[in-house]
Amino acid sequence: MALFGKKPNILLGLDISSTSVKLLELSQSNDKYRVESYAVEPLPPNAVVEKNISDVEGVGEAVKRVVNRAKAGSKSAAVAVAGSAVITKSIEMDAELSDEELENQITVEADQYIPYPLDEVAIDFEVLGLSERNPEQVEVLLAACRKENVEMREAALDLGGLKPAVVDIEAHAMKRAFDLVKPQLGSNPEDLVVAIIDVGATMTTLSVLADDKAIYTREQLFGGKQLTEEIQRRYSLSFEEAGLAKKQGGLPDDYEEEVLQPFKEAVLQQVTRSLQFFFSSSQYDDVDYIVLAGGTASIDGLADMIESKLGTPTIIANPFVSMSLASRVDADALANDTPALMIACGLAMRSFS
Repeated sequence: MALFGKKPNILLGLDISSTSVKLLELSQSNDKYRVESYAVEPLPPNAVVEKNISDVEGVGEAVKRVVNRAKAGSKSAAVAVAGSAVITKSIEMDAELSDEELENQITVEADQYIPYPLDEVAIDFEVLGLSERNPEQVEVLLAACRKENVEMREAALDLGGLKPAVVDIEAHAMKRAFDLVKPQLGSNPEDLVVAIIDVGATMTTLSVLADDKAIYTREQLFGGKQLTEEIQRRYSLSFEEAGLAKKQGGLPDDYEEEVLQPFKEAVLQQVTRSLQFFFSSSQYDDVDYIVLAGGTASIDGLADMIESKLGTPTIIANPFVSMSLASRVDADALANDTPALMIACGLAMRSFS
């Protein structure tokens, strides 16, 4: 199974998060993208725990439902594993080697880079280009992931009627989708230090880009599920009812002040803490931009609150700004889900890279 692999056919971007499966299908014409289909389906409770699939049948059923709902035109999909499940290492190798020779040599030498038994891992590599230090060498990105992580995703897709064509890494998918957000950051966005903060249901991931390269990633347990659980507890709702109320509104008058505001302050605290970890472990003491992604990013007023408290320009990730939509795509639903679709978007873009 390729962690990086080129394929000419259209791939569905399928993001399996801890609470939902998100599907996105893109087409491309004259360098312009179009959203052909998209859908989101909730997962059974605890089907995915900390980015690991624990209920393959439950995830497979959700995949089947999301495919039916989207009426997608393709049966091939790209999925991703979390960065924490993958070991990546940049190594230098002889530029004269063919792909086959590179692969053989990497297989022989891999055990010195990977702390797991080699029969338990899926390994892939990508040649990044000539080494800056030595033009006779190429820089090769080696990626290794426990086979069970890959196989669980493949099994869930098989159950859902899809062919798993590519297994990617979430951080790489996020970076690919971010390329569509960059023009919103003004001129010369490549020169900026940008913090992408993806606040999902259970996990918050900080990715920092500098000179257009990912230089730092950190995951921590915190997410929008905490808000859902607080709504559930305070208003005696089921988890599903609380999740719907969070999205659609209609909660009692004290919700904004008593529940939502403290949660927004907790998000701010997590963002601040994540950035402090980055500053303390790097040469940087500031970022030029914060880009909020994940379902929690669309909470009203959150981006403005972070910007005013931290003094850093903050926007909500929207990779669809310059895209057209197929007539069957619900524009309002897509707009609501936009920041949560960054990884699905980056995966769907694999069709064209």
